[in-house]
Amino acid sequence: MKTNNIFKIGMLASLAVLTGCGDSFLEVTSPTQDFVETYYTDSVHISQSLVAAYSPLEWNDWNGAQYNPQNVMSEIMADDILPGGQSPVDNQFWHLMANYEALPTNCMTGMWSNMYSGVKRSNDLLKYAEEHKTVLPQAAYDLWTAEARTLRAYYYNMLWKFWGNIPFFFENLSAPFTAPQLENKVIYENVIKDLQEVIDMKVLPTKWDDNNLGRVTQPTAYMLFTEMVMYQKDETRYAKALGYMQEIINSGKFGLHNSYSDLFSSTGEWCEESIFEVNYSDLKTNRGWGSGDAIIAGGTVLPRLATVPGGIPELGIDDGWGFCPVREAAYSMYDAKDTRRDVSVLDVRKYNEANPNFKPRYENTGFWCGKFVAYSKNVERATGDKQLNYNNNLRIYRYAETLLNAAELLLKTGGSNATAMGYVNQVRMRAGVEQLTKLTEDDILEERHLEFMGEGKRYWDLVRSGKAATVLGPQQTFRTNAWSEARKYQPIPYTEMSKDTGLKQNSDYK
Repeated sequence: MKTNNIFKIGMLASLAVLTGCGDSFLEVTSPTQDFVETYYTDSVHISQSLVAAYSPLEWNDWNGAQYNPQNVMSEIMADDILPGGQSPVDNQFWHLMANYEALPTNCMTGMWSNMYSGVKRSNDLLKYAEEHKTVLPQAAYDLWTAEARTLRAYYYNMLWKFWGNIPFFFENLSAPFTAPQLENKVIYENVIKDLQEVIDMKVLPTKWDDNNLGRVTQPTAYMLFTEMVMYQKDETRYAKALGYMQEIINSGKFGLHNSYSDLFSSTGEWCEESIFEVNYSDLKTNRGWGSGDAIIAGGTVLPRLATVPGGIPELGIDDGWGFCPVREAAYSMYDAKDTRRDVSVLDVRKYNEANPNFKPRYENTGFWCGKFVAYSKNVERATGDKQLNYNNNLRIYRYAETLLNAAELLLKTGGSNATAMGYVNQVRMRAGVEQLTKLTEDDILEERHLEFMGEGKRYWDLVRSGKAATVLGPQQTFRTNAWSEARKYQPIPYTEMSKDTGLKQNSDYK
């Protein structure tokens, strides 16, 4: 269900202009007339800092400096999606990243700053709530701090996966604003333990009502916990993660949406399959090209980035910038009967061939990811720049992943193969393909490949399964470098290294 609530149109960008999440969700107030020290001292204003903590979720696609859609940044390092664009120097850091040759001076800096902004804002809420705990109802204190800690874990998860060894802090910094750089395994332990404490509080709801869609839930925390545990290959927590997945499954509150194609339309947002999404809206939006305007709540630029140049008017598709062409191999990996194929991979070759004015851009294949196409209908209400304000939510966790996580964890822990196979076959049944009669972990990884193509899961699955060196090895024809363990992490941006001479660059970068 698509609703226009605070978490779609009220996540304003700065601490100076915030939307309250008290009784009147759309009231806008500004603390600029007061000192911050005296502003965040009551429940209404403290609640505004929670809204601020959610805001960076929306920024990765475009933050005024870089395009860093988190699903794309993951996918271009895998084997389905190419960087594309006008040329190899168009968003050049994408091309370097995709070829495992990112440079500290030319790399993904936007996500780094976005996610640390999220950490800082989450810490702000925790600070204000603790300092003024007496003015908050206990239920509000517990709920808001649980939300902030879950968000903080989400932001750190992104930083931990992409950069590994990062500056870490649970309390905001003071001059000279440097934090200890911890090893990736220490980052993991700190974050997973804190997230476990939040889960054990049992204050996050299983689902929010329509006016609060976009806020984290207990199942969001379960999925985040499980993602981190599986990526870390932390066998000591497999059983706990499996229990969380089965709790979601047995709750009866979630299920597979009957139509895979509808799942990625506006009507499929926050359906029974959705566990967590990043909200975007084209209604009453003012997102623009300036650095400040870019992080005002609104729509997303991802569809415009990742759509065929010239568009396909016959299909209602707007002009795109030609980034993220999909490899033909991704289309060919699907069974012809698989209903996921034509949703995940949009074949527009016949339309291009029939258009004498079509000018292919770099790495054009004629295939595009249908899960985030620039359909005209998804931006028709925008009042801001239409290129930046498509009405496409970013799917983060779906019930299909819950089923596949549970299946994999069952096999890893010696559980029932039949039960695991039943979970996988639910996903396959929805896709219209044959049921499996035996199941291995490789089968589950392949099912994840088919199910989540374009959603930013593939690269991390290849790394955690130990298959990256083989699948992304020297036999590839679409990149000149092979993946290596030394390039598992991105380089810490030079700007950050220059600010803190104590930071140590990730291995294999100069």
